[in-house]
Amino acid sequence: MSERAARKETANVVWSGSWVAERLGVELVGDGKPDGDGELREQLGLALRRNPKRAHLLVSNVLGKHVPQKPSVVYGVGFELGRRVHALLGDAEARRAVVLGYAETATGLGHAVADGLGVAPYLHSTRRPVEGVARAGGFEESHSHATSHLLLPEDPNLLAGGHGPAGSGAGAQTGVDAEADAGRSADAPLVLVDDEFSTGNTVLNTIRALHERYPRSRYVVVALVDMRSAADQGRLTEFAAEIGARVDLVARSSGTVVLPEGVLAKGQALVAAQESAASGSPERSPERAGSPASEMAVEPVRRPCTRVDLQWPAGVPDGGRHGFTPAHRAALEPALPAMAARLAAALGDARRVLILGFEELMYAPLRLGTALEGRIDAEVRYSTTTRSPVLAVDDPGYAIRSRLVFPAHDNPADGPGDRYAYNVAGAGFDAVVVAVDSTADTPELHAPDGLLARLAAHTDHVLLVVVPSYVPSEDRPGLHPYVPSDVPSAGTLNPTPNVSERQDPRMLPEPLRGPAFSSYAPDDVGWLLQDLSDTELEAPTEEREEAIQSGGAHYAESLPVEYQPSAQYQELFKAALELSAARVARAVGTVTETVLAERGPRPVLVSLARAGTPVGVLMRRWARHRHGVDLPHYAVSIVRGRGIDATALRWLAAHHDPADVVFVDGWTGKGAITRELSAALAEFDGFNPEIAVLADPGGCVRTHGTREDFLIPSACLNSTVSGLISRTVLRSDLVGPDDFHGAKFYRELADADVSGHFLDAVAAHFDEVVDAVDADVKELLAADRAPTWEGWAAVERISEEYGIHDVNLVKPGVGETTRVLLRRVPWKILAKRGAGADLDHIRLLAEQRGVPIEEVDGLPYTCVGLIHPKYTRGATGADGKAVESK
Repeated sequence: MSERAARKETANVVWSGSWVAERLGVELVGDGKPDGDGELREQLGLALRRNPKRAHLLVSNVLGKHVPQKPSVVYGVGFELGRRVHALLGDAEARRAVVLGYAETATGLGHAVADGLGVAPYLHSTRRPVEGVARAGGFEESHSHATSHLLLPEDPNLLAGGHGPAGSGAGAQTGVDAEADAGRSADAPLVLVDDEFSTGNTVLNTIRALHERYPRSRYVVVALVDMRSAADQGRLTEFAAEIGARVDLVARSSGTVVLPEGVLAKGQALVAAQESAASGSPERSPERAGSPASEMAVEPVRRPCTRVDLQWPAGVPDGGRHGFTPAHRAALEPALPAMAARLAAALGDARRVLILGFEELMYAPLRLGTALEGRIDAEVRYSTTTRSPVLAVDDPGYAIRSRLVFPAHDNPADGPGDRYAYNVAGAGFDAVVVAVDSTADTPELHAPDGLLARLAAHTDHVLLVVVPSYVPSEDRPGLHPYVPSDVPSAGTLNPTPNVSERQDPRMLPEPLRGPAFSSYAPDDVGWLLQDLSDTELEAPTEEREEAIQSGGAHYAESLPVEYQPSAQYQELFKAALELSAARVARAVGTVTETVLAERGPRPVLVSLARAGTPVGVLMRRWARHRHGVDLPHYAVSIVRGRGIDATALRWLAAHHDPADVVFVDGWTGKGAITRELSAALAEFDGFNPEIAVLADPGGCVRTHGTREDFLIPSACLNSTVSGLISRTVLRSDLVGPDDFHGAKFYRELADADVSGHFLDAVAAHFDEVVDAVDADVKELLAADRAPTWEGWAAVERISEEYGIHDVNLVKPGVGETTRVLLRRVPWKILAKRGAGADLDHIRLLAEQRGVPIEEVDGLPYTCVGLIHPKYTRGATGADGKAVESK
């Protein structure tokens, strides 16, 4: 369909943003071109979400995510943007370009742009770790509640600008493809595609990280709409000058969103009112509220689902998760008509059909839809499911008319949760074709409350097509990539070589041990770290916080100034230790005996530095005291957003059986490190990603000493209770691809060191807790210990309720709250009403730093620390605005 035809079809229709605009006064203003306002309204509607930072949401009518649209329109918009990029670059540069799309929303858009560009290979980021495939990098969205983005190209040279032949099964390279490869170099233009360019933070941070590792002279940013403010527009020019490269922007439309004074509070009240009205239905919890009452009353239906075998062409990837080359495109195109014919036969006389894709799987169902449009007389629409919750209001002037809620069905790395399909219920589709990849064809999909049953309540015919999840061939170099020693790891990228083949131990660095490094005894722990004691790494807490939240630095690139406890605070630590030492000893015994029972007879303890290290030392001491067994114990670095130390894993694989390795940490908060470890180890053969922790108040792991949130005295202090070792450091100019991550040994703090005292005080109670430990272990081994992730749900709720909208700034539990007060810029502390002595040290630290403590009911943790949101020096509130000096 042409753009003119699409506009004609939408003429004289109520604007899908009018409901919000009338109530909140929100306006979409075009870029000053004739009919610029109308163009934006044709492309965008408005909806609301439970977000105290920005209640309104821009909803695209041409993306094919939330709003069902003709497949030809969705594909045509992306393809045309690709042609514009081709014209901008010129034939020669276009033939060398590489396209990168963003998950989940822009995976199909980016792929269509690559098609329009011509012979460009395509890769999209993914939130799904894939076993056996190492990541070439990754990044985080600063205000996303979802899992970090991963980059998992089959060809390790793809992001460098060159790539080898297509994956096995896709056929030999075409003449055009081979010619393009021959001209593609490391300086090939990189085209980054997202649905919306609002501030540009995510895209610019990605470019910064990639540019450090793969410098090039040209980038092109592509988006459906450019909604940047004037200030943000200037940032793009400054950024290009900073990195010494040309950065162009191509957008289908541009403009701004005008927000009247007080719109945030007004929007919050409007969302609350709608949710309150919707939550009156007994079939929806408050988390699932927001859909029209008419939809809520519809029960899922158990109706036979027709499975259609597409006969997807062998060797063609289901999308761009691992890369999609021109040779793959050449193999897919001729197969599309036959696949559409098989689907058309199964649809029979259906008159209104929806092709419903699945989260990141957008391109395959989109192309199936474009092929089906030309084969049947029925009206065909296309959209996909999503993990993003949005309020639904059944009004023609609102962009999200209805919403179906169903459980995730692809075993996501970040745990179970709700997923959504918008504008499907009540839309009059008499057939819905659900397209998923084989990874997502699980019992959850077919469950009584699953997606298929939800859809069956709203359509007469549900069909299922399953596209094989592409797994890179084992003989391709990208499955086990390596990073040349002369290429530094950079930015938020974390190149991690596969360690399935043991490396010669002589080629690897050796562990550090006390007393040369740390105050622990030499046999207590071997540190798989490098000594950066002579490097100046400390920065004032406020400077670090501002840099981290602005995207200018990662928290692991510097160290906070080491907290020096006052005499009053040291006395508080001693009192806390005396009060809880027996409790800690019991938890140590319980977790150690559980590990020995399930991972014995001789597990290798690998603690996550540094909070896990005292626990690992205590577990080793318990095993020796109770069983006379000396367990190997090492400490390694893991960094949120960058993964685990790959060199340390190579060392472990060279000296031990990876199957014997048990990872140890002090406690869980919301489970971010648990998820980080699981995602990171998906790239390495033989290692079990399960963590053993002393306390698991977040319900994130199976192996734990307790699930109570109590004061673990080692959380009260920093290095002086952890062998005088700093937290770990990962910075590209200090840590090469063959180095361990770094840390500092604070020898100068020896007079304040209580590391040994803490260990001895806990170990002194081992004998008296033996019977209790045996009873606990017997009960645990017989119980269902499956993670509940209730802590993560609580963190998401708190993040929204307090206007933070960034789960990384919410630190639950006594241990994490202590860290907030010692290392970050705390905003406020939430304390369970009536919490006692476990919070004495929290109260003292909060008083010293002038941080308010708010007592609340219904808190699943003893306390929660909130880092100052949107921090800048002088910030005073959740909006980040500073008080003007008088």
